[in-house]
Amino acid sequence: MSQSKDHRFGTKAIHAGVMPDPATGAIMTPIYQTSTYVQSAPGVHKGFEYSRSQNPTRQALERSIAALENAEYGFCFGSGLAAIDAILKTLKPGDEVISTNDLYGGSYRIFTRIFEDFGIHFHFINMSDIEVLEKHITDKTKLIWVETPTNPMMNIIDISGAAKIAKAHNVLLCVDNTFSTPYLQNPLNLGADVVMHSVTKYIAGHSDVVMGALATSNKDLAEKIGFIQNASGAVPGPQDCFLVLRGIKTLHIRMQRHCENGSTIANFLKTHPKVDKVFWPGFKEHPNHQIASQQMHDYGGMISFSLKENTAGAATEVLKKFELFTLAESLGGVESLSGHPATMTHASIPKAERDKVGLSDSLIRLSVGIEDVEDLILDLKQALA
Repeated sequence: MSQSKDHRFGTKAIHAGVMPDPATGAIMTPIYQTSTYVQSAPGVHKGFEYSRSQNPTRQALERSIAALENAEYGFCFGSGLAAIDAILKTLKPGDEVISTNDLYGGSYRIFTRIFEDFGIHFHFINMSDIEVLEKHITDKTKLIWVETPTNPMMNIIDISGAAKIAKAHNVLLCVDNTFSTPYLQNPLNLGADVVMHSVTKYIAGHSDVVMGALATSNKDLAEKIGFIQNASGAVPGPQDCFLVLRGIKTLHIRMQRHCENGSTIANFLKTHPKVDKVFWPGFKEHPNHQIASQQMHDYGGMISFSLKENTAGAATEVLKKFELFTLAESLGGVESLSGHPATMTHASIPKAERDKVGLSDSLIRLSVGIEDVEDLILDLKQALA
């Protein structure tokens, strides 16, 4: 099948990276459930030696994700954190990383609790004004880590602005694109060096897989990542790769519905008497809304909101009453989910740090699914009543 980069997103989602099985003509990529491959002579094989190193099902998925991000190289890992781990392993003791001060708790944890012990230093700053970034760069800075929209405050960071600063100082820029997916945002097109995804979320889309991915067009970086992927071995199995390949085929139409529902629900919450603030980049008054409009194709289905009764107990009462917004970790599935970041996804971040970014005890995060939006509104009404 043609892998033309000129194809539009929906066509690439269905066709890019995958080809009919040469043995049978099967239109779906088979699950190559094998650990090893026959060699006709020592070192003579058909491109596959051992499934930690290469697997045809994983290879098809890596090509697909690379195509969606307009990248030359794609790599899949056993989780999103394993993908982050691989990027950080390209650094050396004494290197410094600048990250946003509002980010996924698991990212903060692996930065501060694991890699700081190996002599890598992290600086967490507010990147809403991207010009502030340059003030923190030193000759030891090797990586800038951007998450946009951020988790859970939905802050918007100027990827193009960050890329210009990174290139001026010969620093790598990595963008966690999990919330947006390549359907809404393409960081490599905006100057980033590498994109990270928790594939578990929107890309897989059905809450049945844990996986991570990296995509880049930087050949030297790709060689390092490929070596780390094989040497460290944190790779996904073929069954999971098959499930994600299936999920990708509907990514574009799922994201359309996530965005439509997200807009409707954000506007409903904005007018509710018990809601204090709603954090969603589609509002014109949202900080850096104009930048979001420039670098995103739509505003996504992730929404956070705080209650006027700003206590964890008030949030808990709402969360317990939800019927469709299931209380659970994670996001990005077809079903709507709710969460309490202060005690769930961001519990590993100290309260003082959460308070600095406005992550209040009453903050509730919604992953708006693709159900009928009228039913979701009714669920919100009864839970908030």
